Amino acid sequence: MKIINTIKQLKLSYHVITIIIAIYFAIILNLPVYKSLHEIFNQLDAVDTGFIISIPFFFTFALTIIFSLFSWPKITKIFFAILLLTSSLVSYATYNYGTIFNAEMIENLIETNVGEASSYLSLRSVLWFLGLGVLPTLLLILTPIKQERFLALFMKKLGVILISGLGISLIASAYYQDYVSVGRNNGYIKRMIIPTYYVNGIAEYIHQTYFYTPLPYVQIGLDAKQTAVVPGQKPSLVVFILGETARTYNYHANGYPRPTTPFTDVQGVISYQHVASCGTATAVSVPCMFSRLDRKNYNEQRAYHQDNLIDVLQRAGIDIFWKENDGASEGIPKHVKYQELKRNSRNPLCNLEGCKDMALLHNFEQDVNALQGNRLVVLHLMGSHGPAYFQRYPQEFAHFQPDCQRDDIENCTHEQLVNTYDNTIRYTDSVVAQTISRLKRLSDRYNTALIYLSDHGESLGENGIYLHGLPYTIAPMEQKHVPLMVWLSDGYQTAQHIDESCLKKQAATVHVSQDNLFDSLLGALNVSTHLYRPAKDIFSACRK
Repeated sequence: MKIINTIKQLKLSYHVITIIIAIYFAIILNLPVYKSLHEIFNQLDAVDTGFIISIPFFFTFALTIIFSLFSWPKITKIFFAILLLTSSLVSYATYNYGTIFNAEMIENLIETNVGEASSYLSLRSVLWFLGLGVLPTLLLILTPIKQERFLALFMKKLGVILISGLGISLIASAYYQDYVSVGRNNGYIKRMIIPTYYVNGIAEYIHQTYFYTPLPYVQIGLDAKQTAVVPGQKPSLVVFILGETARTYNYHANGYPRPTTPFTDVQGVISYQHVASCGTATAVSVPCMFSRLDRKNYNEQRAYHQDNLIDVLQRAGIDIFWKENDGASEGIPKHVKYQELKRNSRNPLCNLEGCKDMALLHNFEQDVNALQGNRLVVLHLMGSHGPAYFQRYPQEFAHFQPDCQRDDIENCTHEQLVNTYDNTIRYTDSVVAQTISRLKRLSDRYNTALIYLSDHGESLGENGIYLHGLPYTIAPMEQKHVPLMVWLSDGYQTAQHIDESCLKKQAATVHVSQDNLFDSLLGALNVSTHLYRPAKDIFSACRK
């Protein structure tokens, strides 16, 4: 109480409050920036000590100018309270995982379901939020602000801005080349500065979502139809498994030394070695891979306002069933049969944290038999979604030990982290293999095939970066290179005239991407349309 009474007696002016908050942001909440700068400076032969000392002063001056624009009567406490609370969360994620909050990341966060969001909670994150966000917010709320006439307030504010601008000018005159050199060679640094970059990301997201002029919805592939069925030929059954957060570098089938794919290794699966994702987060990659737009010309608004691959396949008469365990289908299956796994304790493979992916295979045969004609089943996995990797596999799949049995992965050793992630890959491999086994049992009634493709990769601490979602231009390869696996039954190969040995050679040498999915599934299900591009169909070059 004594401390509270002392605070209440302070009566600070608006410009003093502004400067204190700017100093707090510059020195404390921007710890992620200093962490990255430390790594950068360690790689340089020599760094001017004066330049290093000037950095927190530069941040303080710049933030003082920005914050002065928002420190006015009636809005100061509300504005800065929100800014402090949100910035503390951003600071935690950026410091511990290297997360950069652009518009795509904001969208990814907003579309994250409760189960995924809860996996980010840990004692460390809560303490960080309480200490760096809640505590200074309470101090701000309790501190009385000295009321001044508008003209006096305006003049003092103008004086603070001019002094701060002079400070920036002096620093620039002495260390301009140093700032330019570090900034140009390490462009990602400016994306880490709190709160400017994440606030800009929020603004971009709001503009794109609520103020962007809606585009007219466009139907595509109106000419889509199935090619003539050969009399007596079994219908095709294709299963597409949409993976989550799997990176190709941890796949034994792609050269990784650890046995992470033992179950599909004996199933005759063809694994593609060079596959690029469309994005580094589900919110981008999933709608992109199902869109007719390629990554280079992908536009979210256009993609959401036109038919996707699932729509075109259905228009051609393919019967489709989408089964969801990730909770992030991005509206792709909005016109087809859809089922999402329920997060409850009645299913032995589910709890309030989510379901293990093997639950997707419950009633698999009944789901398939309920469809008509040529059919497509999509299984969307939870896969290797972090940071709670240990929740993605049952205990009997904790093959690599010691693993990281906690959400705050930054407190695990690198060995534990990799072990846990590799266990998720191994479990996913088991789910894929079990699906193939079920398809084999159905091969007397259907020509069966399976395609597995992950949405994006993951960083496991390389260069201090964790998780995923970095802007594509600066994201490491670990977030952009994903596994693609194909299995074709003998009956399917015969019916489709596919040379398996040709596919194996192609998988080892040809560079493909998620851009190939649209045309490959059209070809795999014998759908004819002017949209089809044979050069992008991974099966086309290997048809006899």
